[in-house]
Amino acid sequence: MITQKITLFNLFLLSNFVILGLATANQNSAINLTVVVNGIRHQNGQVCLRIYNNEQGFPLNDTSEVQSGCVEIQGNSLKKEFYGLQPGTYAVAVVDDQNGDYKLNRDLLGIPQEGFGVSNNPRISVKTGIPNFKDSSFPLKKNKTIRIAMKYSLDP
Repeated sequence: MITQKITLFNLFLLSNFVILGLATANQNSAINLTVVVNGIRHQNGQVCLRIYNNEQGFPLNDTSEVQSGCVEIQGNSLKKEFYGLQPGTYAVAVVDDQNGDYKLNRDLLGIPQEGFGVSNNPRISVKTGIPNFKDSSFPLKKNKTIRIAMKYSLDP
């Protein structure tokens, strides 16, 4: 009887250590991404950010969005932190959302009417077209900070 109690107690302790170990392992594999956006021209509205893990919908809709969020503008730069990402390849798109509709407004020709930017700050012009995931993506293996320059017109 005493042996059974000790064995059950040991089993209980062992199972708690295993559960605690798995929880710690999951916490250690989660990665944080800090996005700094510079060059904001307006002092009202919000900047909305989307993190993508593949090319589906990048950068204009949320098809492959894994996290998103908006930050109220309070200066010419801002910082947004995203938590709990898994190791992988990601790209980020940002919009200076002046009218609060959570999307990049464009004219009939597709030219942005609000500020915009994407990770890696690729050249964006009529000739290059909408930036692709491959040129905008980066590996994320540990906590990282990226910087995105807000654009208010296409590159020449």
